[in-house]
Amino acid sequence: MPDTAQQLLHLVIGGELEDLENVTFRDLDKVDIVGVYPSYASAFAAWKAKAHQTVDNAHMRYFIVHLHRLLDPGQDAKLAR
Repeated sequence: MPDTAQQLLHLVIGGELEDLENVTFRDLDKVDIVGVYPSYASAFAAWKAKAHQTVDNAHMRYFIVHLHRLLDPGQDAKLAR
């Protein structure tokens, strides 16, 4: 039987920002793609590890991108039903 459970994909990326007011990476060729994770908890653990490794660089930021929301923008409305 096929798995009909919704896949929740989370991307963890990071890099140096131009300034701390915006999310504009200094050099897109140096963006660190940490990985894609099947749960927020696993993505958060990866994000936290990377953030701790780069704590001395004030311009370095890591982010969790909710890929499942990009793949299905109406998902939040469906889940609220």
